[in-house]
Amino acid sequence: MNRPVTLFTGQWADLPLEVLADKAADWGYHGLELACWGDHFDVAAALADSSYCDARRELLARRGLEVWAISAHLAGQAVCDQIDDRHQAVLPARIWGDGDPEGVRTRAARELENAARAAARLGVRVVNGFTGSSIWPLLYSFPPVPPETIDRGYEDFAARWTPILDVFQDEGVRFALEAHPTEVAFDVASAERAVEAVDGHPAFGFNYDPSHLAYQGVDYIYFIERFAQRIWHVHIKDVWWSERPAQVGVFGGHVPFGDPRRYWDFRSPGRGNVDFEAVIRALNRIGYEGPLSVEWEDAGMDREHGAAEAREFVAQLDFPPSASAFDDAFRG
Repeated sequence: MNRPVTLFTGQWADLPLEVLADKAADWGYHGLELACWGDHFDVAAALADSSYCDARRELLARRGLEVWAISAHLAGQAVCDQIDDRHQAVLPARIWGDGDPEGVRTRAARELENAARAAARLGVRVVNGFTGSSIWPLLYSFPPVPPETIDRGYEDFAARWTPILDVFQDEGVRFALEAHPTEVAFDVASAERAVEAVDGHPAFGFNYDPSHLAYQGVDYIYFIERFAQRIWHVHIKDVWWSERPAQVGVFGGHVPFGDPRRYWDFRSPGRGNVDFEAVIRALNRIGYEGPLSVEWEDAGMDREHGAAEAREFVAQLDFPPSASAFDDAFRG
């Protein structure tokens, strides 16, 4: 039961899907996790044109590739965020509109609902993404943040996302939040609060990515165990962190990725500090059988070299769980 190895296309959206699919097939990937930006997967087109999804699947199938998930990170980020000019840079004009913050949030929410409908048409059952967060800017609590303010942030998340999740449930599709700094869930405690805020909605779960947990000091293996019934997709992405104090700490110091002063940085899979064998063993324990999707980020490496290398790393990494105890042969 080796799981399919896919490549998340978000970091490759500058390339036409046809070009990237050729490369991914050459590198040996089984499929692509399609980003809903660039020309990779267009939610509006999928709903407007009955042939669009078939054409996307056929494009991949001609190269021996499949699709198990689409990703709506950019629109999802705008659902709960405090909107500013940064969002205009990553949102299509139909969502940005006139830039009025509440209008942007409302249109972003409709886009997520449509992403669920488009995923169903494509025949996939998972949409990965972000939620945004009205309270992320209050992370460091000075001046002191009253608990009621944080409570209101989770109430805002629930009010905006529960109707979206209801559409997901109606479509037979699940939303997988990538627990991540800037989101309503970014560690175990905040993920627990997010699940509680939406009353354990059956369409709400997680796209597990250890890289966003590990450098924070979060127990990323416990995250798998704690949310065993809500791990619906997995990113294979690595992160390095220093064993010694650095000039730039966990918060990043307003310096870019790749700056040598950083305490942590994303790395090509196998070249960071994530214990991926422990990750695979934990995924085996919870019975996860979905794809292992490479989200490739490494500021110090050529991305095509890295993507090819990552495919080989994951192929060697993955293994099926045991079907029996290793010492059964000695039992009478």
